[in-house]
Amino acid sequence: MEERGSPMTNLTAIRVPAWAWALAVVALFAFYLLTQENGALLSAGQAEYLHELTHDARHALGVPCH
Repeated sequence: MEERGSPMTNLTAIRVPAWAWALAVVALFAFYLLTQENGALLSAGQAEYLHELTHDARHALGVPCH
């Protein structure tokens, strides 16, 4: 009878393509803008538009923005 190894001995490396890493960086930056941006990256006028466009989404995620 063949003896089965533990699940940890059957692990193989997963190659992640460069485009997937780039997409992850863009997604994290978008998440930052959605949750934290209150004028740190954009000027005051633009930040207000960004704040208003994402206002409800921020509250849905539980992020305080007031």
